[in-house]
Amino acid sequence: MADYKASRTALGTAYLRAAHQLLDSPPLILDDPVALSLLGLVAVQRIKDTADRYQTPESLALRAHVVLRSRFAEDRLAAAVIRGVTQYVILGAGFDTFALRLPPWAQALKIIEVDHPGTQAVKRSHLAAAGLAMPENAAFANIDFERESLQDGLLKYQVKMDEPTFFSWLGVTIYLREDAIDAVLRSVATFPSGSEIVLTFARPPGDSPSPLAQRAASLDEPWVSYFEPEALEAKLRGAGFSKVEFLSPAEAEAWYFQRRPKDLPVPKRINIVSAVR
Repeated sequence: MADYKASRTALGTAYLRAAHQLLDSPPLILDDPVALSLLGLVAVQRIKDTADRYQTPESLALRAHVVLRSRFAEDRLAAAVIRGVTQYVILGAGFDTFALRLPPWAQALKIIEVDHPGTQAVKRSHLAAAGLAMPENAAFANIDFERESLQDGLLKYQVKMDEPTFFSWLGVTIYLREDAIDAVLRSVATFPSGSEIVLTFARPPGDSPSPLAQRAASLDEPWVSYFEPEALEAKLRGAGFSKVEFLSPAEAEAWYFQRRPKDLPVPKRINIVSAVR
C-alpha cells in the first residue's frame, strides 16, 4: 500500500465502531462515543440510512470482532499500567480514539499512534472538522514496518526503550509479510520485562479466501499472512516473550458477551493474543 494512500479498511473499521454505538444495545462492548464525533454527522446519518447492511451475519460478526479486540486490548492496557507500564504504542492506529477519551488511569501515559501518513492525514482532517484535539501526551508517528525497524522508527519519536511499554497491533498482521511481522515482534521484545503486545491474526483460509479477505483484496489491501495459534505462539516465544495467552471464544463470551443482549455473535475462532515480556 503506497504511503500517500489512506487505508480504506481503517476507515471501514471506524464505521463499524460507530455502528456499534448507534445500532447495538447497551451495555456496549466498547463504549466509544468519540467514534461518532470523529466520523461526523454525515457519516452517522449514512450508517443510520444503511442500517440493514450492518445487520447481516457477516457484518455482525465483523463488528463483534472489531469492538472486542479494542476492548480486550484496552483492558490489558489498564492491567499493564497497574504493573508499571508508562508508554502505549498503537501500531496501525487508523482512526483509534483511545487518546481522545482518556480514562483517569491513562492520563500519565505517553501515547504514540503509528500509521502511514496518508491515513494520518485523513484522521487529522476529521479531527479538525470535529473540533477535536489530540491530548498533549499523544503524538502521531509515521513508521513503515516494511521499510524500517520499529525500534529505529520509535527512537525518532522519543519513545524510551528502557521503560515498560504496551503495544496494540490490531487488524494489521494480515497485511504484512512474515519477515516484517518477525521484525516488529523482535523490536517489541527488546523493551523491558513487563512490556506487552496484544495483536490480532488470521487463521489460514483453507481452500478459498474469506469474503472479508476478498473484499480487502478488491480495495488493494490484500491479506498476505496467516497463522495457526500454535505456530504464532512459537514465534512469540522465540522472539522473547515469556507469557503468551490467546483469548478463547469461551473467555470472550464470559467476559464481554454474557451479560449483554444477544445482538452480536460471540466469536467462534481464536484470533486475538497477548504476549508479555
